[in-house]
Amino acid sequence: MGTQLPPSITPRQMNLLRIVLALAWADGSLAKEEADVMLTNFSQVFATTPAGQEAAKQELRSYLVQDIPLEELVPKLTTQTEKEFVLRLGYEVISASARTPDEDLINQDEQAIYQKLVELLDLPTTTVERIEQSAQTALGQNQAKGSNVVDLLTYQLREHLSI
Repeated sequence: MGTQLPPSITPRQMNLLRIVLALAWADGSLAKEEADVMLTNFSQVFATTPAGQEAAKQELRSYLVQDIPLEELVPKLTTQTEKEFVLRLGYEVISASARTPDEDLINQDEQAIYQKLVELLDLPTTTVERIEQSAQTALGQNQAKGSNVVDLLTYQLREHLSI
Protein backbone atom coordinates (compact mmCIF):
# COMPACT_ATOMS: atom_id res chain seq x y z
CA MET A 1 0.00 0.00 0.00
CA GLY A 2 1.30 3.43 -0.92
CA THR A 3 1.15 6.25 1.53
CA GLN A 4 -0.38 9.50 0.44
CA LEU A 5 1.87 12.51 0.90
CA PRO A 6 0.43 15.58 2.59
CA PRO A 7 -0.50 18.45 0.27
CA SER A 8 2.35 20.73 -0.73
CA ILE A 9 0.21 23.79 -0.15
CA THR A 10 -0.66 25.05 3.31
CA PRO A 11 -4.03 24.37 4.93
CA ARG A 12 -4.81 28.10 4.55
CA GLN A 13 -4.02 28.01 0.82
CA MET A 14 -6.02 24.80 0.45
CA ASN A 15 -9.05 26.34 2.13
CA LEU A 16 -8.97 29.43 -0.10
CA LEU A 17 -8.59 27.25 -3.18
CA ARG A 18 -11.50 25.02 -2.17
CA ILE A 19 -13.80 28.00 -1.59
CA VAL A 20 -12.93 29.40 -5.03
CA LEU A 21 -13.55 25.99 -6.61
CA ALA A 22 -16.88 25.56 -4.79
CA LEU A 23 -18.02 28.82 -6.34
CA ALA A 24 -16.59 27.95 -9.76
CA TRP A 25 -18.67 24.75 -9.73
CA ALA A 26 -21.86 26.58 -8.62
CA ASP A 27 -23.38 26.46 -12.11
CA GLY A 28 -22.70 22.73 -12.37
CA SER A 29 -19.93 22.97 -14.93
CA LEU A 30 -16.27 23.76 -15.16
CA ALA A 31 -15.01 23.66 -18.73
CA LYS A 32 -11.79 21.72 -19.34
CA GLU A 33 -10.22 24.88 -20.72
CA GLU A 34 -11.18 26.83 -17.57
CA ALA A 35 -9.81 24.05 -15.38
CA ASP A 36 -6.54 23.92 -17.33
CA VAL A 37 -6.05 27.67 -17.04
CA MET A 38 -6.85 27.58 -13.32
CA LEU A 39 -4.42 24.71 -12.75
CA THR A 40 -1.62 26.41 -14.67
CA ASN A 41 -2.10 29.78 -13.02
CA PHE A 42 -2.66 28.50 -9.49
CA SER A 43 0.35 26.17 -9.73
CA GLN A 44 2.44 29.26 -10.47
CA VAL A 45 1.10 30.85 -7.28
CA PHE A 46 1.99 27.83 -5.15
CA ALA A 47 5.37 26.90 -6.69
CA THR A 48 8.27 28.85 -8.17
CA THR A 49 10.21 26.29 -10.21
CA PRO A 50 8.96 24.56 -13.39
CA ALA A 51 9.25 21.13 -11.70
CA GLY A 52 7.43 22.40 -8.63
CA GLN A 53 4.72 23.97 -10.78
CA GLU A 54 4.18 20.73 -12.68
CA ALA A 55 3.91 18.78 -9.39
CA ALA A 56 1.54 21.42 -7.98
CA LYS A 57 -0.58 21.25 -11.14
CA GLN A 58 -0.95 17.48 -10.80
CA GLU A 59 -1.79 17.80 -7.12
CA LEU A 60 -4.28 20.62 -7.70
CA ARG A 61 -6.02 18.58 -10.41
CA SER A 62 -7.26 16.17 -7.73
CA TYR A 63 -8.80 19.08 -5.80
CA LEU A 64 -10.91 20.19 -8.79
CA VAL A 65 -13.31 17.31 -8.29
CA GLN A 66 -13.70 17.59 -4.54
CA ASP A 67 -17.04 18.95 -3.46
CA ILE A 68 -16.71 20.32 0.05
CA PRO A 69 -19.62 22.40 1.34
CA LEU A 70 -19.00 26.06 2.09
CA GLU A 71 -20.36 25.41 5.60
CA GLU A 72 -17.20 23.39 6.30
CA LEU A 73 -14.78 25.78 4.60
CA VAL A 74 -15.85 29.28 5.62
CA PRO A 75 -15.52 28.76 9.41
CA LYS A 76 -11.81 28.03 8.82
CA LEU A 77 -11.28 31.64 7.73
CA THR A 78 -9.67 33.29 10.73
CA THR A 79 -9.31 36.96 9.89
CA GLN A 80 -11.46 39.78 8.58
CA THR A 81 -8.96 40.17 5.73
CA GLU A 82 -9.43 36.54 4.65
CA LYS A 83 -13.21 36.85 4.80
CA GLU A 84 -13.17 39.99 2.66
CA PHE A 85 -10.71 38.40 0.24
CA VAL A 86 -12.91 35.31 -0.17
CA LEU A 87 -15.99 37.45 -0.72
CA ARG A 88 -14.21 39.37 -3.46
CA LEU A 89 -12.95 36.18 -5.13
CA GLY A 90 -16.41 34.66 -4.85
CA TYR A 91 -18.04 37.65 -6.49
CA GLU A 92 -15.47 37.62 -9.28
CA VAL A 93 -15.89 33.88 -9.88
CA ILE A 94 -19.67 34.00 -10.21
CA SER A 95 -19.47 37.12 -12.36
CA ALA A 96 -17.01 35.51 -14.76
CA SER A 97 -19.20 34.06 -17.46
CA ALA A 98 -22.52 32.76 -18.61
CA ARG A 99 -22.82 29.21 -19.93
CA THR A 100 -24.86 30.32 -22.95
CA PRO A 101 -25.17 33.68 -24.76
CA ASP A 102 -28.78 34.14 -23.64
CA GLU A 103 -28.14 33.27 -20.00
CA ASP A 104 -27.75 35.94 -17.34
CA LEU A 105 -24.15 36.66 -16.39
CA ILE A 106 -24.91 35.41 -12.88
CA ASN A 107 -27.40 32.54 -12.97
CA GLN A 108 -29.68 31.35 -10.15
CA ASP A 109 -27.32 28.59 -8.96
CA GLU A 110 -24.39 31.00 -8.78
CA GLN A 111 -26.50 33.63 -7.03
CA ALA A 112 -27.68 31.07 -4.46
CA ILE A 113 -24.18 29.88 -3.56
CA TYR A 114 -22.91 33.46 -3.45
CA GLN A 115 -25.72 34.43 -1.05
CA LYS A 116 -24.83 31.42 1.10
CA LEU A 117 -21.21 32.63 1.15
CA VAL A 118 -22.32 36.15 2.16
CA GLU A 119 -24.41 34.71 4.99
CA LEU A 120 -21.62 32.44 6.23
CA LEU A 121 -19.06 35.26 6.17
CA ASP A 122 -21.42 37.46 8.22
CA LEU A 123 -19.84 40.72 7.06
CA PRO A 124 -21.57 44.10 7.46
CA THR A 125 -23.73 45.09 4.49
CA THR A 126 -21.57 48.14 3.82
CA THR A 127 -18.48 45.93 3.60
CA VAL A 128 -20.23 43.55 1.17
CA GLU A 129 -21.34 46.47 -1.02
CA ARG A 130 -17.84 48.01 -1.00
CA ILE A 131 -16.23 44.71 -1.99
CA GLU A 132 -18.77 44.01 -4.74
CA GLN A 133 -18.25 47.49 -6.20
CA SER A 134 -14.48 47.06 -6.08
CA ALA A 135 -14.76 43.64 -7.75
CA GLN A 136 -17.01 45.03 -10.51
CA THR A 137 -14.44 47.75 -11.20
CA ALA A 138 -11.57 45.23 -11.31
CA LEU A 139 -13.53 42.91 -13.60
CA GLY A 140 -14.31 45.79 -15.96
CA GLN A 141 -10.67 46.88 -16.06
CA ASN A 142 -9.54 43.28 -16.57
CA GLN A 143 -11.93 42.81 -19.51
CA ALA A 144 -10.78 46.09 -21.03
CA LYS A 145 -7.20 44.73 -20.99
CA GLY A 146 -8.34 41.50 -22.65
CA SER A 147 -7.57 39.37 -19.58
CA ASN A 148 -9.84 36.69 -18.21
CA VAL A 149 -11.17 36.23 -14.69
CA VAL A 150 -8.71 33.42 -13.94
CA ASP A 151 -5.84 35.86 -14.54
CA LEU A 152 -7.44 38.25 -12.07
CA LEU A 153 -8.02 35.49 -9.51
CA THR A 154 -4.43 34.30 -9.88
CA TYR A 155 -3.08 37.79 -9.34
CA GLN A 156 -5.25 38.29 -6.28
CA LEU A 157 -4.37 34.89 -4.80
CA ARG A 158 -0.67 35.63 -5.28
CA GLU A 159 -1.03 39.06 -3.65
CA HIS A 160 -3.10 37.79 -0.74
CA LEU A 161 -0.90 34.80 0.01
CA SER A 162 2.22 36.96 0.08
CA ILE A 163 0.82 38.95 3.02
